[in-house]
Amino acid sequence: MKWSKTIIPTLRDNPQEAEIDSHKLMLRAGLIRKLGGGLYTFLPLGLRALRKVENIIREEMDRAGALEVLMPALQPREIWDTSERYETMQNVLYHVFDRQKREMLLGPTHEEVITDLVAREISSYRQMPKTFYQIQTKFRDEIRPRFGLMRAKEFIMKDAYSFDTGWDEADASYQAMYDAYTRIFQRCGLRTKTVEADTGAIGGKWSHEFMVMADSGEDGIVECEACSYAANLEKAERALPVTKVFPDNDKLPEEISTPGMRTIDEVSGFLKSEPMRLIKTLIYLINGNPTAILVAGDREINEHKIARLLETSNVMLADDKTIEKATGAPVGFAGPVGLNIPVYADIGLRGYSGAITGANKKDTHLLNVDLERDAKIQSYMDLCTVKEGDKCPRCQASLKEKRGIEVGHVFKLGTKYSEKFSAIYLDEKGEKKPVVMGCYGIGVTRTLQSVIEQSHDAKGIIWPVSVAPYSVVIVVPNTGHNDSVKAAETLMASLEQKKIDVLLDDRDERPGVKFNDADLLGFPIRVVISERSLAKNSIEIKLRSAEKAEIIPIDLGESRILELCKT
Repeated sequence: MKWSKTIIPTLRDNPQEAEIDSHKLMLRAGLIRKLGGGLYTFLPLGLRALRKVENIIREEMDRAGALEVLMPALQPREIWDTSERYETMQNVLYHVFDRQKREMLLGPTHEEVITDLVAREISSYRQMPKTFYQIQTKFRDEIRPRFGLMRAKEFIMKDAYSFDTGWDEADASYQAMYDAYTRIFQRCGLRTKTVEADTGAIGGKWSHEFMVMADSGEDGIVECEACSYAANLEKAERALPVTKVFPDNDKLPEEISTPGMRTIDEVSGFLKSEPMRLIKTLIYLINGNPTAILVAGDREINEHKIARLLETSNVMLADDKTIEKATGAPVGFAGPVGLNIPVYADIGLRGYSGAITGANKKDTHLLNVDLERDAKIQSYMDLCTVKEGDKCPRCQASLKEKRGIEVGHVFKLGTKYSEKFSAIYLDEKGEKKPVVMGCYGIGVTRTLQSVIEQSHDAKGIIWPVSVAPYSVVIVVPNTGHNDSVKAAETLMASLEQKKIDVLLDDRDERPGVKFNDADLLGFPIRVVISERSLAKNSIEIKLRSAEKAEIIPIDLGESRILELCKT
């Protein structure tokens, strides 16, 4: 392909809309263009790279025995009512209506669709195991699209679904997909970290995320300094902390005036006490019922853990009116003593005595609170977000906090969907049983951008050969020199015959512009054919990741390029 025959609208400066390096580079390199918030058009080079990611995914899915299908992006509302996810995923669903005013949804995911299909087509243990996958456009109504393809309203995803006769068989399917994902990201040139994760709105018993480690990542994770434990912050656990006993722990609760002091920082500063001595009491509506959640003053409540441990998706902070009715006090003065609603406390609060809490009374707090003695605790659970310095739940070493970009997620779904959609099979004894499912997703467009986020420098992108839009760029500094142009065209044709992707920069531009664009676009191999090199019967070959170029005899140039493409 000649540069003059395609469109590569490079930019010299960073677009103001771009927030992270990979987003800036995709726009500057002319890979994508923005249509609207969270909506992007792929230009020729961006699409070439995207298709290469898709091809790697297809090859590994097929290698793992998965069967490709293509399901509708437009889905009837009824199947979402059946799965009971219509309400829980309201915040991301796009709603459309046909001319009969029937409600349809633009699919953010396809668990409902595939389970409905399997319920109709699979009825015997002899038809399993089966894993189906697709590469399809998804739609999610992101409240704040950002970071380019990382958080978009429309994106491309590979989703796969396994169907098995039992848990042992489902574990084997899960492992096959886990292994396939490992190969996919390695082939894309990504360094990933696998972490335990929350199942969220998808549901299920167990899941892992494949994370690309990057300071710009939206997802927080913790990993142990000593062992292999790693988890995202939604799921991460910590070792049981040491029971805290503070001074005056043997005294009875005593009211103290704290006028206008509502926050942990305000109260701890006013009382000259460390924040961890205070007990933070927040009132939630859980399944519509006011419920108190307690954590230490220096900790943050983890709503994902609340939902998982109480087996509900209906968790939200109570409004001011509900808080006042439940506690008898304005917001900021809630405490567990005397509450007549369910109270759940973080495991780190077990045995707390000599603590400070709200008094359920305006401008008032309580000193000397002993939770076991003074409050009615429904249950102690792991309810707070893990932070750096906490101890590993497996080996007691310290946990470190990092940032990452989620590119893949695998779930053990169990029978959540199969039971709702009557995906039932007959076993060897003729007995009816629900199919055991797994679910596996890769953000294809997000994976592409993650490659750039992890592999770039001050000059631009550094593509791995496996996903580069073109593996080789041939630069002719002086297109007015016929011998240089002829040699470049001959080399391009020969490499293309050997299935190497080549772009010939035949523009009438200054050499500096061409070299800068080659670096910006990140082609793995740059070949320069000039009057000077031809005079020495040689060509210049430079890896994008290398500092210096090689001068190679022209008759050995092609074999050297082929060798570099393989390595």
